[in-house]
Amino acid sequence: MKIARVEAIPFAIPYTKPLKFASGEVRTAEHVLVRVHTEDGVVGVAEAPPRPFTYGETQAGIVAVIGEVFAPQIVGLTLVEREAVHARLGRTVGNPTAKAAIDMAIWDAFGKTVGLPVTDLLGGYTDRMRVSHMLGFDEPASMVAEAERIIQTYGIRTFKVKVGRRPVTLDTAVVRALREKFGDSIELYVDGNRGWTASEALQAMKQMADLDLLFAEELCPADDVLGRRWLVGQLNVPFIADESAVTQADVTREVLGGSATAISIKTARTGFTGSQRTHHLAEGLGLEIVLGNQVDGQLGTACAVAFGAAYQLTARRAGELSNFLDMRDDLLTEPLQISGGELHVRPGAGLGVEIDPDKLARYRKDTK
Repeated sequence: MKIARVEAIPFAIPYTKPLKFASGEVRTAEHVLVRVHTEDGVVGVAEAPPRPFTYGETQAGIVAVIGEVFAPQIVGLTLVEREAVHARLGRTVGNPTAKAAIDMAIWDAFGKTVGLPVTDLLGGYTDRMRVSHMLGFDEPASMVAEAERIIQTYGIRTFKVKVGRRPVTLDTAVVRALREKFGDSIELYVDGNRGWTASEALQAMKQMADLDLLFAEELCPADDVLGRRWLVGQLNVPFIADESAVTQADVTREVLGGSATAISIKTARTGFTGSQRTHHLAEGLGLEIVLGNQVDGQLGTACAVAFGAAYQLTARRAGELSNFLDMRDDLLTEPLQISGGELHVRPGAGLGVEIDPDKLARYRKDTK
């Protein structure tokens, strides 16, 4: 079970339309496929999605830090020495998605080695999750039409609406249009990606007070410390810390400081090991958890649902597991399928997925 080699392969797959939100937009999935090879010939896989406007990582940076820094530190360790891996990767600051992908590829390789699904290794609570779909910036009529298509095609009935534009009525009008169209047949929550000030966020939430929102997420920056505490103290829905709560220390600080009352876990930035720690911390603090999405492709989504289905707390709410629907293609031999509003964990050892070599050859950006 010794790690023999770690690969970081950059690839690019276009989206069918730009994904727009307050902190930026994404037109192409310029991600990194991470493969961990063992001396026994087992290969674990995961996906690292760089988000320079959120965490400062770039595709080239992820490839470089894995190849030049992380791989030499962990080659020779075994798949069960995950604490040693965690400690060695932790010597380097930042680089959350690079670290997370290595961690998840190791879990995948371990599952394949022992013949068990990652979900079972983590907790084994269920084999599926309800799916939440993200709606990016657009006009009310267009977003209502998109929601209707998603409901009819995939059976999804939970929607996360991106907000954070000025004036705030641009976004509150969208949320109102969705509620008026679909009534209580859908669940709605909003995500500001730190786009508003605290006072703008409160103005918007008052305008939406009658719309029965599940959550409000990152409406204003966490470093507006007093403003955010003031805002959270006046809301009557849970306030989710997402990009402001990457580490367990972040979660503790935001929650105990009164700047959040719920959290988002994204396996793409904390892997399985870090996400497990965050889950247990949140459980101990009595927090709600939403399983978030880093605009992952299908491989990243397979990782997310494998984790989310492992625990009762993460499986309770719909997980953000549908961003891959906006990609023109993907790398898996068998595409993920959302049906009846649910995504099932892939059967089989590890993550239960395989990479299509022809598609990888088509989309990879290195020298092949």
